[in-house]
Amino acid sequence: MEETEKLQEIISKSSNIVFFGGAGVSTESGIPDFRSVDGLYHQQWEYPPETILSHTFFMRRPEEFYRFYKAKMLCDTAKPNAAHLKLAELERAGKLKAVITQNIDNLHQMAGSGNVLELHGSVYRNYCMKCCTSYDFAYMKAAEGVPQCEKCGGIIKPDVVLYEESLDSKTLNRSVQAISNAEVLIIGGTSLAVYPAASLIDYFTGEYLVVINRDATPRDKMADLVINAPIGQVFSQIRAE
Repeated sequence: MEETEKLQEIISKSSNIVFFGGAGVSTESGIPDFRSVDGLYHQQWEYPPETILSHTFFMRRPEEFYRFYKAKMLCDTAKPNAAHLKLAELERAGKLKAVITQNIDNLHQMAGSGNVLELHGSVYRNYCMKCCTSYDFAYMKAAEGVPQCEKCGGIIKPDVVLYEESLDSKTLNRSVQAISNAEVLIIGGTSLAVYPAASLIDYFTGEYLVVINRDATPRDKMADLVINAPIGQVFSQIRAE
């Protein structure tokens, strides 16, 4: 494929690459995204996912929130795919400086990536809203009903950014810095429809903007290279050299 050869050329001559990814990076690992035809937005539930995954709903209806959250968001069977593994390899080769992800599934870390900036948090981190005691994924998975703190009885909240909540300022600042300094920005597996995360792209002033996504995105026209294909399929053909 001509586009993949062009991507290889860009990667081969760069040592300052930043990757910005979304749900499409994890769908090949079996984690459903929100907006595709078979994603969570198109599955039947008592309330729309945006409503359930909001701060207001979490505070008012924690039982219903956790019923959805445990059924749909706590996936511990997924394994890193070719995209996650290649990005980790590119980091080890000294080419990739940061992975900025909108995903909350920890798959980049499982693949071996070190500098992962999680814009929307992680299901692998949880904390008591009263005393701030931390709890792991296994505790949340095994908990019945609304998970409660063993120390103080407070409600445990996942360290994920719900609708109506702000992104973590430190993660945001580090992401802006990484994108601002990048020579190459590869956007992958995201529709760029979720803000403020998608607006981070505006800080890129480097040499090559690459978009890899199955469907068109709002940034395609300004990209130097657009590849409309599953990202794992594309990265499986790339060499970390």
